[in-house]
Amino acid sequence: MGAVTSWQDRLPVKPGTLPGLLVAALVLACSEFVRSGLYGAYLPQATGTLLGLPRTDAVAVAATAFTLHFITDTAMRGPAGAMISRFGARTVMFAGAALSLLALAGMAASHTAWTLLLAAALHGIGFSAMWPGAMNLTADATRDTHKGRAVTAMSLGVMPLIGGGFLLLGALAERPRAVVFTIMLSVLATALLAALFVPDRLRRAAADRPPDRRARLKTALGALAPLFPAAFMQTLTMTLLGPLLFTLYRDLGLTYWGMVALLGTGGAVAFGSLPLTGRVADGGRARLAVTLGFTLLALGLGGIATTPPMWALFVLAALVGLGYAFIMPGWAALVTGRLPEAERPAAWGALMTVENVGTSLGPLLGALAYRLLGPTGPFITGACLSLLTALGYVLFRHLLTTRPDETALESRA
Repeated sequence: MGAVTSWQDRLPVKPGTLPGLLVAALVLACSEFVRSGLYGAYLPQATGTLLGLPRTDAVAVAATAFTLHFITDTAMRGPAGAMISRFGARTVMFAGAALSLLALAGMAASHTAWTLLLAAALHGIGFSAMWPGAMNLTADATRDTHKGRAVTAMSLGVMPLIGGGFLLLGALAERPRAVVFTIMLSVLATALLAALFVPDRLRRAAADRPPDRRARLKTALGALAPLFPAAFMQTLTMTLLGPLLFTLYRDLGLTYWGMVALLGTGGAVAFGSLPLTGRVADGGRARLAVTLGFTLLALGLGGIATTPPMWALFVLAALVGLGYAFIMPGWAALVTGRLPEAERPAAWGALMTVENVGTSLGPLLGALAYRLLGPTGPFITGACLSLLTALGYVLFRHLLTTRPDETALESRA
């Protein structure tokens, strides 16, 4: 018994919360498996067959479906967070999973563009509950000394299923509709069943709120306001290069597999450095971690823009990876430390809406930079934005710190 207690004490989460977090992670991962595979790989290839459309029309419908899904997801993240504050994570995530399942069932039976697009929009509404629910449960359950690392771990933990959904459903694009949708509906049914076991701790936190709704709103807005520009700049900067990487590798003097190796180097450094960088972020230096991360990102992208020799590209890729390793837990620790605990679900949902806007505009800005400045344009733009973001954290450091009242409350918890 003593050994079990000692093992639980070493976990970064509060006693008894780990099973609930794993269930929430399963709900999020299943939802992302379907979302990434459906809109990223399956529909772009299969829409013509599903609806009997010529290729050009099918591509347009698939792109519109992705856009509608993303717009409704983005627009509803704030309301989803507010509903989590009021009704609890289990109720809202279950409702989101149920709506997603119904939307995909409708899409499976659709034979017209408008029904497919309606299903995609409804799917976005259902999906909007998943990230706010999982992130808030993680922050709520994690010990104060590990919040940044725990939130980062939750975010990274679903990545294998995101990639798996993309690869599997893309590979099945030419198989019969029934086969593919049976897989997707089965995965979403798993998410729906798992959502029944998601903990509802946030409802109990809501009961402890001060009765003055106006005072709570003022406190939440005061905490959120400095984070909105930072959230937008972060996702804008970090998504700038995504769709262009496999277009630009020849301009960097690389082969296809050379680019894969370059990305692998950056990813390996990022993952390998997280224990160290996460300790910095969770040690009361969240803003410092994010500032260092964007400075390293600016140096790495700026160096790549000079088109150096191949060996130097790998050094710069490692620098970029280290930058990401500082940014991810640093941002998570800053957000969880600054947002008022009672209002965190609604506040984080609103923050995620701003992040999604930056995510959607980043690739467009990268494409524009490529068109105007040539192959090095996206790297130059990314370096400038990263440096600007780092300077913002320095110049407005008094606004981007953990709230003193929250720190005091956490230390007494």
